[in-house]
Amino acid sequence: MPDLNDSSSHFSPYRSDGKLYGFVCVVTGATQSIGQAIVGELAAHGAACIYACTRTTNEDTSDLASTLSETHPNTKIIPYPLIAADEQATLTLIDDILNSWGRLDVWVSSSGLLGPPSIDMTTPSDLQKCFEANSLAPFFALKYAPAAMGKLASKGNYPNAAPKDQKYGSIIVVSSVASTYGGCWGPCYTMSSHAALGVVQAGVAVLKGSGVRINCISPGQIDVGIDLKGFDMRGMKSQLPPANLQSPESQKEHIGLERAGSPSEVARVAGFLASGFSSYMTGANMVVDGGASVMMPLTLPI
Repeated sequence: MPDLNDSSSHFSPYRSDGKLYGFVCVVTGATQSIGQAIVGELAAHGAACIYACTRTTNEDTSDLASTLSETHPNTKIIPYPLIAADEQATLTLIDDILNSWGRLDVWVSSSGLLGPPSIDMTTPSDLQKCFEANSLAPFFALKYAPAAMGKLASKGNYPNAAPKDQKYGSIIVVSSVASTYGGCWGPCYTMSSHAALGVVQAGVAVLKGSGVRINCISPGQIDVGIDLKGFDMRGMKSQLPPANLQSPESQKEHIGLERAGSPSEVARVAGFLASGFSSYMTGANMVVDGGASVMMPLTLPI
């Protein structure tokens, strides 16, 4: 892949008008806390358009769109219902994007599913749904987004427009620390998260020579603002366990930074991976867990 700083000023991460200036982006799971934060992060860095994808038409992103239109008026937020694990729906979205904008630059697959906490509670249908959300959706992004990302485009007449004069794309898969070890929540979560990282690592060879990169973000304990009273314990609507499953005392003992993370801290990593700042990174697994995974299990000297 060419040096983005030298070959095209339009992809320089040091642009004064924003490191994603002119970019057209897709973020799935935009009603979930991490997806919302990622939409805001991409807008803050000058993206021209962000498709904020929801699983159903009943999920409302209008508040998010209206808020960001006030803070980032030159970034167009498009609410878009998308079943991310549906092949034809993915192709239709890509066609809509190319017909409207002529380019695609960033695809963030953030439509994860937690699944039941124990194998006794897990049905084959639950397992299938977790694989669809956590690994099949990234697979379709890997299979179909790169061809669209390879298309060049002249400067449009919309706000934050910029030419696309070289092939460029970044696919970002938001998974979990369960992508590399077990015991985080339940078997569905562990198996499908491992598969999500497998999509990323397999994607490096698939994307060779395309100008498109693929990377994974693996969050750990993230405070998603959910208490146990309203939490779906079967995990068929949730992306991550609620942070309050760990007491403050437990967080201090087992997490290097002694606290749960926030969705915005995951989003900042997504902004980095979307931009030219990460131009020599592909196939990476960015663990965002406050150091918990390197401290566990804690061992005491004898």
